Amino acid sequence: MTVEVKSEKSESTQAEEVSDSPKAGPVKATGDPLKEQEAEEEKPNSSMEEEESEEQPNPSIEEKKSEEPILDSEVKKPEDEPKPEESSDSAKVIEKSSSFKEESNFLSDLKELEKKALIELKAKLEEAILEKKLFKNEEAEPEETQEENEGKKSSEEIDKDPSLWGVPLLPSKNNASTDVILLKFLQAREFKVKESFEMLQNTLKWRKDESIDSVVDETELGSDFERACYMDGCDREGHPVCYNIPAVFKDEEFCKKALGSEEGRKKFLRWRIQVMEKEIQKLDLRPGGVCNLLQVTDLKDSVGVSKKELRDTMKQALQTLQDNYPEFVSRNIFINVPFWYYAFHALISPFFTQRTKSKFVFARPANATETLLKYIPAEAVPIRYGGFKRDNDTEFSVEDGAVSELTLKSGSTETIEFPAPEVGTTLIWDLSVLGWEVTYKGEFVPTDEGSYTVIIQKGKKMGPQEETVRNSFTSSEPGKVVVTIENKTYKKKRALYRYKAKSSRLDRSDPRE
Repeated sequence: MTVEVKSEKSESTQAEEVSDSPKAGPVKATGDPLKEQEAEEEKPNSSMEEEESEEQPNPSIEEKKSEEPILDSEVKKPEDEPKPEESSDSAKVIEKSSSFKEESNFLSDLKELEKKALIELKAKLEEAILEKKLFKNEEAEPEETQEENEGKKSSEEIDKDPSLWGVPLLPSKNNASTDVILLKFLQAREFKVKESFEMLQNTLKWRKDESIDSVVDETELGSDFERACYMDGCDREGHPVCYNIPAVFKDEEFCKKALGSEEGRKKFLRWRIQVMEKEIQKLDLRPGGVCNLLQVTDLKDSVGVSKKELRDTMKQALQTLQDNYPEFVSRNIFINVPFWYYAFHALISPFFTQRTKSKFVFARPANATETLLKYIPAEAVPIRYGGFKRDNDTEFSVEDGAVSELTLKSGSTETIEFPAPEVGTTLIWDLSVLGWEVTYKGEFVPTDEGSYTVIIQKGKKMGPQEETVRNSFTSSEPGKVVVTIENKTYKKKRALYRYKAKSSRLDRSDPRE
C-alpha cells in the first residue's frame, strides 16, 4: 500500500493561474509532490509572484569562497536548487548540504605537496621521539628544583612511546591512525610542517601539564553543566552531533555558582574538555572513518555579552579547543542567532583561524529548522527544533523508515492519507511544517460510505514556532486517516511526516515499504 497525497488549490489561486496561462489545464493530483512542484514551476508566475520579483534584487549571487562563514541567507532553499531526476514515490528525499567538503584522510587521495608535507612531518616526529627531543628543552635554566626534575622525568617517559587519543605517534610503528592524527595538525596549519610540528608539541605539553589523559575518569566535575552541552544523534555523514545551549547561563544563580569564581571557571573548562575527550573516544580514527564531530550551538534566549565572566570563559574554552583539538569539528552551526551575536562574533573572530571560520554556519530563528535539515536527518533532529527525535521514544526507531517530505504550494490544500485496512489498526504519525503558519486537521474516513467520519484533530492554526505534532488513532472499522494541511500564505512550505501502522494481531512497519 502507499500513502496517498492529494492536492487542491484555492479558488482564488486557480483563477490567477488560468488568467495568467491560457494553456493551463485543471489542477490534477498526481500523488507525487515533487512532480507537482516541477509542473507548477513550469507555469508562469502569478501576479503576486511577479510583484514580489520586481521588488527583489537579482537572486544570482556570486558564490562565497570556502573561507567565508555561511549565513542563513546563503543556505540554498530547496526551490532554488536544481531538481534531480527522482522516482515517482509520493515523498521526495530531503536534500543535504555539501557547501563544505571534508578532506579525505586516505594517503592516496592527498595532493603531492600534501603527501610531501606528511612525509616530512613523520620524519621530524620520528627523529624527535628517538632522540628524546619531542618536548622542548629547558636548558636556559641553570638550576632545576625537585619538582622540575620530576616534570623532566615525566616528559622523558612520554618521549619513549608517546600516543595521542590512544593512537601511537611513532611513525615507524606503521599504525594507519597515526597518519590520520598527523593530517589533522597539518590541515590546521595549512600543511606547513614546522608550524604543525610546533602545534603537536604544544598540545602534548598541554596535555601533560593539565593531566588530560585522566580527565575522562574524573567524576568530581559533577553534572552541573550537563544542560549546557550534550551529545545527541548523528548527522547525514555519520558525525556525532554535539549541542551547546548557552541559555542555561541566563539563570543568574546558576551562572554565579558555575562561573562566579576562578575555581568555578576552571571546573567548567575542565568539564568541557572532558566532554570533548569522551566524544573523541566514539570516533573512528582510521583512514576513511568518521573522525570529526558536528557542533550545533542554540543561541535562543542566550545571554548577551554583558556577562564578563561568561564571555571570558567561553572565549578561553573556544581557544583551548581550537589549539589542542585540530580538525575535530566538521562544521559549527549556530541557530536562533540574535542580532547582538554578530557583534560578539566579530570580537572573537580574530582568535579563529580562517579554516575554522569557513566551518561556521549562522541561522536566524526563522531558518533554524531548515538549516539543521541540510546536515542532520529529520529523524535525528530534536522535536524542539522541528525534527522528529524524542527522548526515550518507544513508537519509532530507525527501522521504521525515513521521513517523507511534501511541498505545500502557496494557497494550496494538501491531504495525506494513512490506510487502516483492518479493524483494530493503530496508526501513529508525526508531522512538522517548516515555519508552520498553516491550518492542520485530521479525521478518520471509514471505507463503508454509510459510516460516519471521525474527527481526530479539529482544524487548528499552527504558529511559526510550533513543535512537531504526534497523533495516533485506533480504527474500529476499515478505513483511512486523512490529514489535511491548508497553506493560506504566499510562501511555499515544506511538510515533513512519517507514520507506522500497528495491527491488533501484530505490529506492521510502514506499508509503503
